[in-house]
Amino acid sequence: MDRYSSEEEEGSHKLTHQNDIPRSSFHVEEQEPQMRRRPKFAFNKAYLFALVLPFLIVLIYFSADIGSLFTSDISSFKFNTVSDRTRESQLQALHLLNQQQSSLLSLWNHTFVSSNKNITAVQFDDIKAALLTQITLNKHIQQTLLSPYKTGNTLQNGTALDYKSAGYGFQSCRKVNQRFSERRTIEWRPNPNKFLFPICLSGKMSNHLICLEKHMFFAAVLNRALVIPSSRFDYQYNRVLDIEHINDCIGGKAVVPFEEFVKMRKHGAHIDKFICYFSSPRPCYIDEEHLKKLKSLGISMGKLDAAWKNEDVKNPSRKTVKDVEEKFGSNDDVLAIGDVYFADVERDWVLQPGGPIAHKCKALIEPSKLILLTAERFIQTYLGRNFIALHFRRHGFLKFCNAKKPSCFYPIPQVADCITRMVEKASTPVIYLSTDAAESETGLLQSMIVLNGKIIPLVKRPPRNSAEKWDALLYRHGLEGDHQVEAMLDKTICAMASVFIGAPGSAFTEDILRLRKDWGTASLCDEYLCQGEDPNFISGEE
Repeated sequence: MDRYSSEEEEGSHKLTHQNDIPRSSFHVEEQEPQMRRRPKFAFNKAYLFALVLPFLIVLIYFSADIGSLFTSDISSFKFNTVSDRTRESQLQALHLLNQQQSSLLSLWNHTFVSSNKNITAVQFDDIKAALLTQITLNKHIQQTLLSPYKTGNTLQNGTALDYKSAGYGFQSCRKVNQRFSERRTIEWRPNPNKFLFPICLSGKMSNHLICLEKHMFFAAVLNRALVIPSSRFDYQYNRVLDIEHINDCIGGKAVVPFEEFVKMRKHGAHIDKFICYFSSPRPCYIDEEHLKKLKSLGISMGKLDAAWKNEDVKNPSRKTVKDVEEKFGSNDDVLAIGDVYFADVERDWVLQPGGPIAHKCKALIEPSKLILLTAERFIQTYLGRNFIALHFRRHGFLKFCNAKKPSCFYPIPQVADCITRMVEKASTPVIYLSTDAAESETGLLQSMIVLNGKIIPLVKRPPRNSAEKWDALLYRHGLEGDHQVEAMLDKTICAMASVFIGAPGSAFTEDILRLRKDWGTASLCDEYLCQGEDPNFISGEE
């Protein structure tokens, strides 16, 4: 059974729209270089010519050899087994060389040279990342050509195949330089007795955490303390987050638990003004059930007001800090703002590693200390320092992905190929698997992830066993079996991986990327599963 079903068992009816992830601080397509885009480079094209020349020579050599095949009568060919494999490997190598040639030509066509002929550090990193991709493809070509003569990990003459001694003087999956010192930030200095009451209702816990961080930005802009919602209205955040960590990082009382907020309001917990960020499909994205829950907490409120008449969650418009100040600025003591999960406010500012708010820590919103320590103990027990983490989402994802163009739901054999390529590129011995997939799928996937004749193990968190001590902290503090705690534990392990492969369109993946970006663990190799590929088979519609 999956470890975070309550986190992501949204199914097609609970997945929040086709554009599941808003263009926010966690939107992968907006993060550079966290999830790699196709770079535009700046370097002298003479270097690229020198790189292409050897491949052209190999291409001409094999083209001439293959051409000789078609000058004879095909029916007369009776190759022995080695000869058959040799010809097949040569054809495959030609295909890969052609693929490499197309990639290099694309790289050539997208280069540009600055007026002063200088290359920035960022451009140089992009160049190296692109060339490393071609080096990896070249290694595949070598393996293909050698495959007819290979037995296990050795050639037929007994020579070992050593793919790690290629002599590359740099690490292909090194950490991203997040340049924290260059952040643009805003100070969060709440005025006395001024509070922002956040409403987060979209999706599951991961969506709520994204929403909550956006509310923090609003609170900083409006100089208000943020009220952490009650578990009777929202999730029990104090079981998964370190609430006091936020205040310690800010250096003041910036967030207040709901119970503390109620005690501070001597005349009752009244919401003086309730403003909806979105007016469609319904005001504040709130339903009658949640309005009743608020009232059951002893909270009174007036009518709901809309900041904008035509702001729709399906098509949010870009907003600025000035817009927020104009529409939500108020002298009222307690201001409630509706769900902002889909809000698009100061995207470039909010996208920064560490977020838009000035603080002295790596991340404002991070797992509790118990979860952090448990994740570290699990890694020390099962994984070690060098591992890939894979968020492999399947439950309810087939219909959701097929509604997108292109689809993001891949057949297991194609998934295995994508993962195997990353294992080779990252040189990792093990994969941590965070998934809601059925055992039939994960079992098939495990059997197909093979590199150089060796199966690369997929590791999932095992059920509770009293003989194992890595999860003893959760057990002793009564957190064992809590689905939200287990989901956050999964995220934490993934955030500590050498390389992360995420599920496109998943808020669970987005929250992992946020942690990796803020903690400085993001790798140049981080990407979506089978990024840049279309599924090789897509089913029809209902």
